[in-house]
Amino acid sequence: MLLSFTLAASQVPLTEIKLTDVQGETVSPLKGTARATVFFFIRSDCPISNRYAPLISELSERYAPRGIGFWLIYVDPQESNHAIVNHLDQYHLKIQALRDSQHSLVALTGVTVTPEAVVVLKSGQTVYRGRIDDRYLSPGTSRPEPTSRDLERVLEAVDGGRGITPATTSAVGCFISDLLPARQSRKP
Repeated sequence: MLLSFTLAASQVPLTEIKLTDVQGETVSPLKGTARATVFFFIRSDCPISNRYAPLISELSERYAPRGIGFWLIYVDPQESNHAIVNHLDQYHLKIQALRDSQHSLVALTGVTVTPEAVVVLKSGQTVYRGRIDDRYLSPGTSRPEPTSRDLERVLEAVDGGRGITPATTSAVGCFISDLLPARQSRKP
């Protein structure tokens, strides 16, 4: 079931967010030419995130040529860049990866678990936050096949130029709150 939501106001606009990639470079993921951007919040130690890796890759391969950008957002501040690169290789993820070690994008989007997807239009409007599909009913319970492909439905609407009412669904996965964000260094 889709529910309406409003993204809470924050100190930094979503379009101005900057994160680091696995090479340590600062990246502004919403500064490109994509009509919309999909953020997949993941943890390499989350079995549900890992089971979605093939579908995440498939969605990226299908919609990236249509002008939709994709980013993997690693939320575990304790995970090294080397571990992230190994995870990308192990699960054949060819999507650009960013680290959100201070949970700034987590806070701006309101995600709570991994995997969770967020779709942001070029204008900066968040039009979707939630599950990829409804395959998982709870962390230990899944269906053989999903009955609702929520993210794909949103991507089809973006691709078709149709209006999208902002919506959210409940995602099932590994809690981000189990991870403490990295502390920002304080200057005297």
